[in-house]
Amino acid sequence: MNLPIKNALAERKTSLVPAPAAAIISLIIPGLGHILARSYQRGLLLMLSMGSIVPLLYSRISQVGRRQEELLDKITRSFQLEPILILATVAVVLLYIVIVGDAYRLARDRTARNSLAPFSVVLICFFVLGWQIGDIDVGLFIREIGDAKFRLGQIMWPWARAISRDASETLGIQEIKIPCDDNPPPQSEQTPDSAWLTASPTCGNLSLEDGTQGSILTLVAGNLTPNTEVDILWQDPVNNIFRQRQGGEYITITTDENGGFELDIVMPYRLIPNSAADKSLIWKVRARQLSATGAIGPSTELLLAMSKMIETIFLGMMATLFGIVLALPLSFIAARNLMDGSSATLAIYFVVRSLLNIVRSVEPLIWAVIAVAVVGLGPFAGIVALTLHSIAALGKLYSEAIESIDTGPIEAIQATGANWIQIVIFAVIPQIIPPFVSFTIYRWDINVRLSTIIGLVGGGGIGFLLIQWMRISDFKAAGIAVWFIIITVTILDFVSSEIRHRFV
Repeated sequence: MNLPIKNALAERKTSLVPAPAAAIISLIIPGLGHILARSYQRGLLLMLSMGSIVPLLYSRISQVGRRQEELLDKITRSFQLEPILILATVAVVLLYIVIVGDAYRLARDRTARNSLAPFSVVLICFFVLGWQIGDIDVGLFIREIGDAKFRLGQIMWPWARAISRDASETLGIQEIKIPCDDNPPPQSEQTPDSAWLTASPTCGNLSLEDGTQGSILTLVAGNLTPNTEVDILWQDPVNNIFRQRQGGEYITITTDENGGFELDIVMPYRLIPNSAADKSLIWKVRARQLSATGAIGPSTELLLAMSKMIETIFLGMMATLFGIVLALPLSFIAARNLMDGSSATLAIYFVVRSLLNIVRSVEPLIWAVIAVAVVGLGPFAGIVALTLHSIAALGKLYSEAIESIDTGPIEAIQATGANWIQIVIFAVIPQIIPPFVSFTIYRWDINVRLSTIIGLVGGGGIGFLLIQWMRISDFKAAGIAVWFIIITVTILDFVSSEIRHRFV
């Protein structure tokens, strides 16, 4: 053993209690035995760890087995439903044993080295509980990733949606009676010179909210444009038209080389008023084909994404500007080396610094939710949220830059009899300009990135557009928004890097 470690171990004070007593006390209150053995920090950490792990495990067992009254029944039921809780319980018991043994070891031999075993078991306990709380299912992820390839492909390559052309609509329509009665509609006529659609049968029942599957229809179409996509839509008795989904996706089929197709579909779910629940009503199933004509131009989604991306950039820029203007004066008040001249100024320093820490501890997304409640939806709410967080963040960074300046110029100017304002102007500001510029550019970069996120809660910008497209499963349009975010953030990162290189 080398000399420094040997001397450090020799300086340890003896335990306040015998080793068996330390073990028994740690069995009752984990960590207290270590404290009595004069391993204060180790005992406190283990006490806090067990004080959080045990209630958390009990909470999870109670939640999973909440339908049971007795504790033993709750435990048994939770182990049946979530077997990983068995592993968590075993890990907690093991942690108890390790803590007891560690307390005994340290109380018996004060020259013994600290072991990492208790903290390794603590990490295992937290990991197992985190796995259960997070409802992690690797098997589900592996199974579903294949089904998600189509959606991810649309998001990663959405550019077919970025262009548009005038389109002509070709329709085939078949009447369907819901529910069936003794007089179903006839099949549509198969005309030789226009698009047609027939269904078999021509009546049936809709799918129900409880998951009951509706009737299956066989659709046959002809005289459509060959090798072109066709959308399946429904028109209800009050003329509302909606696209049909099946398996979570809109039903789309491509015609064959003769311009026809054959397709089996399940009749969709649709809420029917109680007054019409017992009546047979005529619905219409439609095969719609859009054929592009005219010149190519930007799509509505592309133009909307561009508009919202510009709004996002200016949202971040305005928030940064307001943040700088308001954070600059606060940063001088929040710098201890400028405010420790008297008890009054020191009290002001503590108040301002505490306020900055409180505001900064609240995430911009939460500030955006609060701002939306105050000023309503839109970019102004996003600007308010980002400005508040920018003031606190920049105020802290600026003040720390002021606190780290060279005190020599300050002392020299003080010796001339200069007042506080003159000291700031001639001794402080020349030293803080480079870090201030660096922090400001960095904050602008952060605000532009954050402005793409706060739109998710109504704070304006492209984030608001992105979440709307995701909610309606329009993944190609969402992909356009994602690409605009990636491109814009990359460009701004390059620009901010160049500015920092030139001025810092």
